[in-house]
Amino acid sequence: MNPVSAALLIWYRKNKRVLPWRKISDPYCIWISEVILQQTRVNQGIDYYMRFIERWPDVEQLARASEQEVLKLWQGLGYYSRARNMRLAAQEIVNKHNGVFPKTAIELKKLKGIGDYTAAAISSIAFNEPVAVIDGNVFRMLSRLFNEVTPIDSAAARKTFLLLAESLLDKNHPGDFNQAIMEFGALQCVPKNPDCENCTLQTHCMAFMLKKVDHLPVKRNNVRIRKRFLHYFVFLHKHEQQCYTLLRYRGSGDVWQGLYDFPCIESDRILSISELEKEHLFCAIKSVAPEIIPISGIRKHILTHQHLMAQFYIVKCNNGFEHVKNNSLSLVSQTELGNYPMPRLIDQFLYENENLFDNC
Repeated sequence: MNPVSAALLIWYRKNKRVLPWRKISDPYCIWISEVILQQTRVNQGIDYYMRFIERWPDVEQLARASEQEVLKLWQGLGYYSRARNMRLAAQEIVNKHNGVFPKTAIELKKLKGIGDYTAAAISSIAFNEPVAVIDGNVFRMLSRLFNEVTPIDSAAARKTFLLLAESLLDKNHPGDFNQAIMEFGALQCVPKNPDCENCTLQTHCMAFMLKKVDHLPVKRNNVRIRKRFLHYFVFLHKHEQQCYTLLRYRGSGDVWQGLYDFPCIESDRILSISELEKEHLFCAIKSVAPEIIPISGIRKHILTHQHLMAQFYIVKCNNGFEHVKNNSLSLVSQTELGNYPMPRLIDQFLYENENLFDNC
């Protein structure tokens, strides 16, 4: 066995975290954990994983769930396409594979939303297939170990780093090895200030010997950040002792596809009231609402490739909903709000303004 591989496995057995999806070979549980942990910290992911498995303990039950149910449980994790794709993949497994998971990475990649990394993780951990995994932690660890300067966000990166990972892969224990190399990157070979002096791979690490640890991995850093400015209108309407509001369904092609937020005017900057008055939606709202009141300062919500700036307005409206309501808007009672999946920005606003409907 390669000495680096042997050292990694020894380190892993001594230092691995106790996680609920470890020491199991159920491909469904491994799949759920891997999808949840994409772009999510482990501490946050554990709670979601436990709730997910409790709600849908097998692939057949997940396949029968509605999109709204899955998105609601996923609420707060972000990257909602992961949840939508997971439900669709579950349906594929049930309908095309009789509820049995494909056992190879090649077959797994044919399922909706399962890419190279997730397929390799499932097939190696659940079925002992000798395929290497590449994720952010592995990119970082390998770039330092081999002094590899190929930018990890370049087109050539995957092929280059996959060859390095395959050169280390323990083909007799691929599942343990893949978990070991990912865990090593997460706990030991961390992005900033790694403890190189007490690293089990110190004598093998080219970056350590060349004093280049802080300079690797290399990134091109050419990601463009899109700024979006959102003006949200929170309707308050009382009818028969019940308070109602309007929710907007986010359709296809949107970062929050399948979720609900409030009626909104989007612009290239935050608009003043006089500027909003030129917008059709605002004119329709103003025609039925005696009061339109800004409720808070501008809220900033950061996504990977987008920065959202949001201003919320309270709209008190006793009549005339039909002038504002359309096919994308739903009249929802205060007691029903919790049934609708919402972006974290909206959920956080409602949490911080829990007494909002007292003024209905």
